[in-house]
Amino acid sequence: MGAIYLIRHGQASFGKTEYDELSELGVEQSRLLGEALRSRSPQVDAAFCGTQRRHRQTADACLRAHGYSQAPEEIADLNEYNHDDIVERYEPRYADRQAMFAELSKTGNLRRAFQEMFTQAVARWVSGQHDSDYRESWPSFRGRCTQALDGIVQRLGSSKTALVFTSGGPISAISQTLLRIPDAYAFQINWTLVNCGVTKVIYSERGKYLLTLNEHAYFEGERRELITYR
Repeated sequence: MGAIYLIRHGQASFGKTEYDELSELGVEQSRLLGEALRSRSPQVDAAFCGTQRRHRQTADACLRAHGYSQAPEEIADLNEYNHDDIVERYEPRYADRQAMFAELSKTGNLRRAFQEMFTQAVARWVSGQHDSDYRESWPSFRGRCTQALDGIVQRLGSSKTALVFTSGGPISAISQTLLRIPDAYAFQINWTLVNCGVTKVIYSERGKYLLTLNEHAYFEGERRELITYR
């Protein structure tokens, strides 16, 4: 059996001008994950990541702590969905990000207000009733993510181990496909994924199987303050 560890990136910079950048906490999460993986899976045959900055930053900090010296191969199909497009199709006024944050801040809890709005925006995207509105429909997104996984399996060959640094969307889409979860429930996975959580897929000539989902025991107990979802 081969093993592919799908790793969600560390905490990004929500609410900042540039979201696609790890926070200081995100870098620390990535480092501690690398230490945990060093003892758990010391032999790594390959590493891959999306092309977004938070993916590469997570990979760099994690792999350095692990002791894996090779640079990860970048795969664009591991990138996250376009959340800007999803929000703007749901509420065109929110194309102005400053206006959006100003409006949502009036609720007194920006994070909660954004999450409630974004949940509704994603439900519209996944519903299948508005596919032509989006630059990338949900079926297209899910297809490219599963295609990325298939490509990694082919690159690896039999009985190899890989670390794959990506985002919650691709991990959710891959998990949904392997578990055969209906589209309407796919994002129930996404909302629970923690930053630097690990989802393990095993593969052989018989197929691919989801072995574990969203592991993050290395952040529990005395380190529970490191558990974040964005």
